[in-house]
Amino acid sequence: MLLFENDDLLAIDKPAGISMATSSKAGKSEGEVVSRLLAAFRIEAGGPLFLVHRLDFGTSGVVLLAKTRDAHRTLSRAFQERRAAKTYRALVWGHPVPARGALDAPLVRDPKDGRKMRTSREGKRAVTRYATLRRFVGVADLELFPETGRTHQIRVHLASRGHPIVGDDLYGGARRWHGVRQAGLREALAQVSRPLLHAARIVIPAMRIDISSPLPEDYEAVLWLLRK
Repeated sequence: MLLFENDDLLAIDKPAGISMATSSKAGKSEGEVVSRLLAAFRIEAGGPLFLVHRLDFGTSGVVLLAKTRDAHRTLSRAFQERRAAKTYRALVWGHPVPARGALDAPLVRDPKDGRKMRTSREGKRAVTRYATLRRFVGVADLELFPETGRTHQIRVHLASRGHPIVGDDLYGGARRWHGVRQAGLREALAQVSRPLLHAARIVIPAMRIDISSPLPEDYEAVLWLLRK
């Protein structure tokens, strides 16, 4: 879904299940990633578009694409200089204590599994602020504000505190539904096939950008059952 468009940028609502990874070995260029995103929404671009940032394969939400190289440089600089405020939502196992706070732990690539990141004193600094919106039995709905943009940052920070994201197979959050007793909720959680992590909002005050994405259907469906 197209969320916003002006002369400098285009914002889309990326669904889970679309890869934004590029690879010289696999021949996946940035242009091919952009084309795949546009094709998913049947959007016709009037010219080349440039990725400003990326979301993981299983993460849904706001993605910004620049329409010109100047706009790309300006937007990328805003992200690098932490002038782009990002808000995420996540359903996690357990209840973080305290209910709001900051997760500050450096991250490095896991030497035992190249797909993963892990916390390490030798890593690059990573900070994620969080606030609990609502607690349910065994699960919490969080709002998260990453101050840095490391690979898998939110997922690793939460998992390292014992609160992996519901459905996150890579970081231990995909199978905890075994302990859920309510039949309907247990079945719903068992069917979650991706981390319930959603990029809900991006704000860049200096550029008067404020773009939000509604929660996707799979996230809303689990919330509905939890509220019941």
